[in-house]
Amino acid sequence: MHCLAPLLDSARQDLAAAGHTGAVAEEFLHRLGLRLVKLAARTLVLELARARDRGELAGDTPAERFLDFTRRLVGGSELAEFLAAYPVLARVLSESCRQGVEGHLELVARLAEDRESLVTGLLGGRDPGAVTAIEPSGDPHRGGRCTAILTFADGQRVVYKPRSLELHGHFNTFVDWLNTRSTLGIRTVRLLPRDGYGWQEYVVHEPCTDPAGVRRFYQRQGALLALLYVLDGTDMHFENLIAAGDQPVLVDIETLFHPSPVPVSALTLDPAHRSLVGSVFRTALLPLLVPGEHGVSDLSGLGGHAGSVTPASVVDWADAGLDSMHLVRRPGQRRSAANRPTLDGQLMDPRDHETALITGFQAAYEAIAWHRDEFLGPDGLLAACAADQMRFVPRSTSLYTSLLDESTHPDALRDAAGRSQLLDLLWDADESLQAIVPFELADLWAGDVPLFTARPDSRDVWASDGTRVADVLATDGLTAVQAKVASLGDIDEHRQTWLISASLATRPEPITHATTGIRAHVGATVPDPDQLLAAAVDIADEVMAQVVSDPGGAANWLGLELIDDHHWAVRQMGAGLSNGYTGTALFLAQVGVLTGADKYCELARDAIRPLPQLLEALACDPESAALVGPGFHGLGGISYGLNRLSALLGDPDLANWLAAALELSERLETDPTEFPSYAEGAAGGLAAMQAVQGFPAAGRLAERYANHLVTTVESGLRGRVAADHGFARGFQGIAWSLGQYGVPGDRYLDAARTAADLDRHSGPGGPGWCSGDAGTALARAATGVPADLDAYLRAATQRPVLADLSLCHGELGAVESLVWLAAREYPTAEAARRRRAGLVLAAVQQYGPQCGTPRAIPSPGLLTGLAGIGYGLLRLAFPERVPSVLLLEPTAGPRCGTAPEPTV
Repeated sequence: MHCLAPLLDSARQDLAAAGHTGAVAEEFLHRLGLRLVKLAARTLVLELARARDRGELAGDTPAERFLDFTRRLVGGSELAEFLAAYPVLARVLSESCRQGVEGHLELVARLAEDRESLVTGLLGGRDPGAVTAIEPSGDPHRGGRCTAILTFADGQRVVYKPRSLELHGHFNTFVDWLNTRSTLGIRTVRLLPRDGYGWQEYVVHEPCTDPAGVRRFYQRQGALLALLYVLDGTDMHFENLIAAGDQPVLVDIETLFHPSPVPVSALTLDPAHRSLVGSVFRTALLPLLVPGEHGVSDLSGLGGHAGSVTPASVVDWADAGLDSMHLVRRPGQRRSAANRPTLDGQLMDPRDHETALITGFQAAYEAIAWHRDEFLGPDGLLAACAADQMRFVPRSTSLYTSLLDESTHPDALRDAAGRSQLLDLLWDADESLQAIVPFELADLWAGDVPLFTARPDSRDVWASDGTRVADVLATDGLTAVQAKVASLGDIDEHRQTWLISASLATRPEPITHATTGIRAHVGATVPDPDQLLAAAVDIADEVMAQVVSDPGGAANWLGLELIDDHHWAVRQMGAGLSNGYTGTALFLAQVGVLTGADKYCELARDAIRPLPQLLEALACDPESAALVGPGFHGLGGISYGLNRLSALLGDPDLANWLAAALELSERLETDPTEFPSYAEGAAGGLAAMQAVQGFPAAGRLAERYANHLVTTVESGLRGRVAADHGFARGFQGIAWSLGQYGVPGDRYLDAARTAADLDRHSGPGGPGWCSGDAGTALARAATGVPADLDAYLRAATQRPVLADLSLCHGELGAVESLVWLAAREYPTAEAARRRRAGLVLAAVQQYGPQCGTPRAIPSPGLLTGLAGIGYGLLRLAFPERVPSVLLLEPTAGPRCGTAPEPTV
């Protein structure tokens, strides 16, 4: 700060001219100085390095030369020369000083005017003495104004909000209404609203006194979640919630009735996506995982906590105070959070209190649904909010703060063109927001986080300078909330409670998906095909009940997706075979064929309708297509799914879609640095292409993939390491695919046998398919590599059934090897298959279809979800008519619309 002292001296004079001096004024100047240094630091360090390299700095040590640099800026004309070289920086520093002083004096004046009302309204009627500290909090808006916490001489505190508190006042009314219709007793924040600003009580973070208090906390939080959901609230992250004993207190209510911009993308036409963005998930109160270079971080009101690592790096300085000072980036840490309850000094984990949370949610949801007439109508609770000022958040605040941080780069401070080039990135970010970009840029140029407000009864938004921008929103917030309240019911309540459970299951502790528990006491039953089919039909009905559709016939599902092999996220299903709508549609179509029930085939057709548009979009975006890849999870799996569905549904249009997928696959360049695994790469692509008949492109792709895999095996002999061990991501998947492609004596089968011996994993892999014993047994058996299959079959017959029944790493993936070996009449394999089929059927009947997701949350996908469990049951019932989807076997049997074959 020493080098920028002249700027602070000017600010001090402005404060003194307004009669504001003393400790609070000096504290403000100190904070202002830190702000100025942050703005100028990167440029100052650049000039420090230049002066050092030119030998212009006096001193024998790095510290002395650093001090000499700062003295030059303070003592002579060099500060003026420095600012002349960076005129944008000069403007930014000057504006920051002016805005800071203006906002601070405005707060002080408002305090003086409202002091008497504050004492009687928020401070218990006792004069608290002089203000001893004013601590700014939150992001700067409207000329650097931000929330502040004021501390008085007697220790009492109040919170200043430089915006209207009308909406928060009406939220208190909703909470009071809820309290009269329940025994929850939820606390509200005491407010002192004023014209365009206001004051509120300071809520203290306090511990719970006993476990019952923790339960009450989460019941109340569940009720608040229901209220926020109904009112289309958002942005309730960890900074906006205080755990005050057994009371969760929302302290920053400004984003109720939050609308959506006019939709322009294909994603917004997805009914599952629309359902997700309008659900409890949008509140940000539920676990909200933000991925970044340092892993994932939970920013939610339920889950955020102090000490957690921020997802993005923060700027820091190495060699501070030396002439070698330079910028470094390091993981950031949250310094404080008061949103989670504590008991005996320990933070409570919301996952451990799911029942209390859901109980509170359901109580509030049902109270609102039962008394919805009190919310609706011209005299209802909602109409009272029609003219309130609420905040509209068009983009993530982190995007704005990142732009502001990067705009302090010297290149952006030397001339206006450099800064404009950076900030103008907003023009290309979202077409639906073009009308507000000029106002975003104006705020960013002023050093503010852009601020927009709206009214619940309008589609317009207002910029921070008061300019009204017409028709930015697709619909007004009041109409949307009224429609939501009118539609509350059992189906929606069930979907929201599923989302609560699924969100809690995604809490950021890494999950190793290759491990699973067992069911020690499952009594085997006779594996009757009709019973297996009936169990699969029950699962198909559950999948149908979970679908999200619209009147136009579009259909999709919400599910849990493994995003980086360690963390799960709640998302609308993508297009993939493995855990997307293609795989779920394949299961439904197979059920439809086996039962003769058209409803399953009709939903399968509806689910895959977006595929042509997706393939067309990928054809225009080679970079995204490359990320999709040719494997089981990518274009290979989609091609296989289309090939199977074309036969099952008897739909010739799907052959055209398949041709487009194959054409796109041929355009993909092979990346020699990526391991060509079964899951993501050429091994899965090769297996898929062998299942596709009648398309010359499939043959060409198969040959290309096979040659690439041979090269990979040869590099494996030279020490190349696989992405992982096992079938899905190791050499075993390569061995399988090459083994199916090759014939005795050719190089492909030789390479397959070599690959089967390249997996050097020695630890326990579990019994499953993806990285366990079943995948290894399949690869070795298919390639003829020596293996003790008798011992494998004995172990597979005798072990307890897995709790996880999924195809990927669960029981039905483990059973696939038995089905395959039995079809090839391997001794004892059929007996083992029948025993496992009986155990699986008994497990489903006793415990339900337990998915391979965290906490076994029901999810509709194929590899880890319900569709895969149902498909596995069909495979056990009719192995000769239901091809293996894990092994990408070709089509067999009749199609939808034909009479089902009799079971045996």
